Amino acid sequence: MTVHLRGGDASIVVAGLEVRHWGSALSEKSVTALADWPGAALLPLQANGHQGRPGLRGHRDGRTWSPSFEPTGDGRGQDEHSELTWWTEFDLHPSGILRLRHGLRNDGATGYRLDELIPILPLPARATELLDFTGRWGKERQPQRQPLNQGSRVRESRRGRPGHDSAYLLAAGTPGFSFDSGEVWAVHLGWSGNQTYFAERLPSGDAFFGAGELLLPGELELAPGEEYRTPWLYAAYSAHGLNGISAAFHEFLRPAKHRPVVVNTWEATYFDHDLTKLRRLAERAAQVGVERFVLDDGWFRGRRDDTAGLGDWYVDDDVWPEGLEPLISHVRALGMDLGLWVEPEMVNADSDLFRAHPDWVLHAADRLPPEWRHQQVLDLSLEDVYAYLLDRLDALLSEYDIAYLKWDHNRDLVEPGHFGRAAVHAQTSATYRLIDELRSRHPQTEIESCASGGARVDLGILERTDRVWTSDSNDALERRTIQRYTNLLLPLELTGAHVGPPRTHVTGRTHGLGFRAGTALFGSFGVEWDLTEVPEEELDELATWIARYKRFRPLLHSGRLIQTDHPDPAAQVTVVLGEHEALVSYAQLDTSLAERPAPVRIPGLKADARYRVEGEGCEPVEYPGQLLSEIGLRLPRMDPETLIVLHVTEVS
Repeated sequence: MTVHLRGGDASIVVAGLEVRHWGSALSEKSVTALADWPGAALLPLQANGHQGRPGLRGHRDGRTWSPSFEPTGDGRGQDEHSELTWWTEFDLHPSGILRLRHGLRNDGATGYRLDELIPILPLPARATELLDFTGRWGKERQPQRQPLNQGSRVRESRRGRPGHDSAYLLAAGTPGFSFDSGEVWAVHLGWSGNQTYFAERLPSGDAFFGAGELLLPGELELAPGEEYRTPWLYAAYSAHGLNGISAAFHEFLRPAKHRPVVVNTWEATYFDHDLTKLRRLAERAAQVGVERFVLDDGWFRGRRDDTAGLGDWYVDDDVWPEGLEPLISHVRALGMDLGLWVEPEMVNADSDLFRAHPDWVLHAADRLPPEWRHQQVLDLSLEDVYAYLLDRLDALLSEYDIAYLKWDHNRDLVEPGHFGRAAVHAQTSATYRLIDELRSRHPQTEIESCASGGARVDLGILERTDRVWTSDSNDALERRTIQRYTNLLLPLELTGAHVGPPRTHVTGRTHGLGFRAGTALFGSFGVEWDLTEVPEEELDELATWIARYKRFRPLLHSGRLIQTDHPDPAAQVTVVLGEHEALVSYAQLDTSLAERPAPVRIPGLKADARYRVEGEGCEPVEYPGQLLSEIGLRLPRMDPETLIVLHVTEVS
């Protein structure tokens, strides 16, 4: 039986247990002609002659380690010798996004130790170059490239979360593929725990890539009759460079509603929760047009710094003698809703919870794992822990009118053990279950995924959250790269982007308000700045930027994002294209080598239409769409670390 699915500009053709084609969209005549072509196994194994990375590794006490599956006629494969049943689920969204996952059932009478089950897709011979990402705290999603030669390229995360250095998205393409050009095949793993990404080319010339859950030693043993399903592998094909990959993912992920303007108290007050100061901050926020006020870390018992209190999820009576209601009422009266910071998966040793239940911490031996940020990790797979956290968070959301939770995760999982067994899989699954249950009880409460910045950005966590915090660095220059590549996968409205203070707390770099706000404009806009100390003229300027965000929010959060391949490496051009308009950001990152700036092309405009181009400090001009798309717009020389935002509207 041959299955042909088509979505967007992509097709997948599966015959029996083989992939005959995944890539450009095929006609039915071409699909019929593929009947006699060799395919690539959906589950590559040594038993079918595969000499590369196998799709399944496991055993029963060292035996039956090499399964061989025969089709059962219902889309499944069965191996009577290994006593296993395997199946693959896949679908192709109209956007062109392919979702793929494997399932495995233990049909035997004894346990089956599963070491790895990983979805793998074939790559054509012309895909000879790889792109993935790395990074660190405050500098996430940094691109890196290398050729896909014979051998393997493997990226693994053993952090219990994807990490700041997450591979994030693995793309393979034709030589020199870029945002604007080249064929690209890309995969992303929707899983918030340990991960493996890999690509390989065999001496035969065959090439493959994929991603799956990285299981620690002995972590997963399937009991008789037990089933395991891999996380979803998301894959996209583009004949038009990385922008085609973005377009497919953005269409697939796009939420139905636009994001409110946020003010977050962290860099304004840190742990100093003075009600008078917070009320004044809220008043200033409302004055400039903020729609959501988020109270960050420091509101719960014993939390005067980051060394104590985590786990004690009760409002601190010493700091908040009347509870949070006085602040919430004030914020609501100003026309904003309120959000609250939490970090449910963590605990401080200096907390009532830890003193009462030291055994609730993930640990691999008769010792605690090394501390990180004075924290340990709660074992959410313990029902008592899960019940405690659900009770406390449910109580907070029931007692107070809280519209939003900023859900943080500030450390890697080190020696993550549950009664001696590795437990990242169980921990991640329990976290999902906890968030899902809270969402079912409080469906109007939105949740942001934060993990010491952008260390947990994946489609697994985004199945149950509304936004990610892209990075703890609000440095606008650093953010140009961080946001550019985070948005390769995620649409703008899912990525938090804030205007920080003039001197960035993370890097010490200083920027003008225009560069900071113009960078935050292309995201889920927010402010993280002590507005009580900002002069009125700067408040007025910030209010102008927020009004601009609100004006263009429908376009920014629905239009097609195009990152152009501008010829000047010292400049960066971002375009959001709508049906009859576009918003263009030209950012001068450094001093250009050329004396005269290269023209700024605005792709996607209608060739025979006429467009008006307007921008602050520029005289409005009108040009044909073909000229703007093919030749480009000349801009004046700009200083480093400045930008201009242009609005392009169709006039005839």
